Amino acid sequence: MLKFYSLYSGSTGNSLLLSSQNTKILIDSGVSAKKIIDGLSSTNTDISEIDAILVTHEHSDHIQSLGTISSKYHIPVYANKKTWDAMPTQRDKIDDSLQNFFITNEDFEIGDISIHSFSIPHDAADPCGFNFFHNKEKISVATDIGHMTTNIMNCLENSKFLLLEANYEPEVLKCSRYPYPLKVRIAGPDGHLSNQIAGKTISHLIDSGLQSVMLGHLSKENNFPELARRSVTEELQLSNHSENDIDIQIANRDSITGAVEIEDTVIREAINL
Repeated sequence: MLKFYSLYSGSTGNSLLLSSQNTKILIDSGVSAKKIIDGLSSTNTDISEIDAILVTHEHSDHIQSLGTISSKYHIPVYANKKTWDAMPTQRDKIDDSLQNFFITNEDFEIGDISIHSFSIPHDAADPCGFNFFHNKEKISVATDIGHMTTNIMNCLENSKFLLLEANYEPEVLKCSRYPYPLKVRIAGPDGHLSNQIAGKTISHLIDSGLQSVMLGHLSKENNFPELARRSVTEELQLSNHSENDIDIQIANRDSITGAVEIEDTVIREAINL
């Protein structure tokens, strides 16, 4: 069985927890160490139980406390080489024995969880998303995506659960107080994924067996949970699906979002905490 929690998700900081019976992996640590510890505590997990920290890319909202947590609690960190090179301040805090390198688009293992990393288009050194496999279970995490690609879609197919970015609503972004260059960056090919593209992606993946999705990395200024859900639902309807075809959750910005449990390729339950 795999169990997934979103500890924090949004443009101000991201951290996720994935666990099997024997392995606990923290995906990103983009908030303070104290918030990470508090978030883990809410899942009845002590930070000493974390087997590894997996890094998607080097932006601060994904690595803020990485070096502090790794060095203080002696937790191994996994990132690809370009990402390691792009975060020297964090890297210098981490003992060489705790630094692990993976090659993007290749497979590796942490404990009893198999992992496939895949490239995503984003303005970072070598950003990636992840597929996680345990027994017959597959779940995926994909955020900070400038545009959807065939390779990403192929990697996400056959996932039973997916945390997918739904960062912004285009009309809200146009009218926001963000400076124009930042708006262009967000909506550009190496920026973030809109609610509409998230909805189209989910519609496609339902046909490959997706049962549950968590919309994550919502912008604080350019999106709202209710709007993200509505826009995604509208895209489902345009593709002859409905919100009844899939369980949709919205990842909270500053608190734990539920627990999703996947067992024997079936979503066993989704619990709101």
